[in-house]
Amino acid sequence: MKSLHLTEKIVLTLLFLAAVVSCAINPVTGKKQIMFMTEAQEVELGAQYDPQVVATFGEYKNDQLLNFLQTKTTEMGKISHRPNIQYHIKILDSPVVNAFAVPGGYIYLTRGILAQLNNEAELIGVIGHEMGHITARHSASQQSKQQIGQLLLVGGMIASEKFASYAEYAMQGMQLLFLKFSRDNEREADRLGVTYSSLIGYDASKMADFFDVLSKMSMAEGEGGVPTFLSTHPDPGDRYNSVKQQAKAWQDSLKLPSWKVNAESYLQMVNGIIYGEDPRQGFVEGNTFFHPELKFKFPIPTGWQLENQPAQVNMAPADGKALMVFTMTSGNSLEEAARTTLEQLGLTAVQSTNTTVNGLQAVRALSNQVTQDQTTGQQSTNKVMSYFINLDNRFFVFHGVTAEADYATYADAFKSAMVNFSKLTDPSKLNRKPDKLMIKKVQRTGTLADAFTYYGVKKDRMQEVALLNHLELTDKVQAGKLIKVIGQ
Repeated sequence: MKSLHLTEKIVLTLLFLAAVVSCAINPVTGKKQIMFMTEAQEVELGAQYDPQVVATFGEYKNDQLLNFLQTKTTEMGKISHRPNIQYHIKILDSPVVNAFAVPGGYIYLTRGILAQLNNEAELIGVIGHEMGHITARHSASQQSKQQIGQLLLVGGMIASEKFASYAEYAMQGMQLLFLKFSRDNEREADRLGVTYSSLIGYDASKMADFFDVLSKMSMAEGEGGVPTFLSTHPDPGDRYNSVKQQAKAWQDSLKLPSWKVNAESYLQMVNGIIYGEDPRQGFVEGNTFFHPELKFKFPIPTGWQLENQPAQVNMAPADGKALMVFTMTSGNSLEEAARTTLEQLGLTAVQSTNTTVNGLQAVRALSNQVTQDQTTGQQSTNKVMSYFINLDNRFFVFHGVTAEADYATYADAFKSAMVNFSKLTDPSKLNRKPDKLMIKKVQRTGTLADAFTYYGVKKDRMQEVALLNHLELTDKVQAGKLIKVIGQ
């Protein structure tokens, strides 16, 4: 797990505050603006955030697709308002339909948004939009403010600085993924996305088409609360028409003989990418968390929320008064792993016992954690229950933390998950496969629903897959047209 220590964050924040009275020239507007960091600090911060983002969400490996993305991002970066910055782009292993940027030239696309796009022009428009946030220094300003706000939030958490790194680590990714910009920032990023994509020859009007589809998608998924690109990039109003008009203005000005869309080449690039949650990295069924690759399972306390990340699993009740973290640790023995982990977290064990959990060697520890309010100086005590478990010579650990006064309320919930950890042997769970995006040719001219029926798309998923294709089920599709379906 890679995360900035709180002391390092304080140092960074002090640097931001020291720079706040200085003005910089905005590279897009040419006007003076108050900034929280220099360009060198911005690039450094991006480099520090990048491994945290990748560790939080995981990186999706697809060399062909990534090489294309990096080539186009570099090409667009060179004609942007900040051509001296080195731009980096990565695919995150997340089904959420989103894209975001962090300071210093780092752009991230989820595999979820890549599955939703239907041509290169839409893709380049989205990348250009995120690049616009970087060139106009929106992300630098937002991240500076977020860094300060995060310090205040961590200061009010129930855990000490060292233990808070677990919960803080979990927060960082979600804050990055769901970072919201102002309406003016969004209008500017749209305009810059149109500019940059047009200058490298793409039909920027396709970005507006994508916004339109996402609007429908947001409405369809509203009840489920599924976040999308538009939920984190608030619609400034009449966005569709503005982008269309700006794209036409650039096309009238540049007068290129044609504008790239490249639908078929894009669909071939995304053929076979994982769609939706990847069960091999862990999945919830009923009230149990299963992990096929690491071959374990454990129950989730009733009513608790679970967040599955590549490095750890976080669980918490709705009232937020407790936190349970499940992760891996290391050591030459289970006892050494338990001892060194507690030391690293600054926990004082008041009880440590060798035990077993479903036949597996385990160490149970109960620790105290004294915290001090930085404002009032008042001290308080947290209780931490930890179980260290050896499964096939891999050392797993649960930590459950809550205020001392609330320990009796949550101790049974902590214990129920920890003592029911066990080896996963059920073949139906071990062999669970992810859905994949599959590109197929329409065999006979007819409706999209006819084509889906031919390829065995289930009726209860037809509307979802129609949205993936930017089409209605009643739309006519010609024989030979490439469409997306979901399969394994």
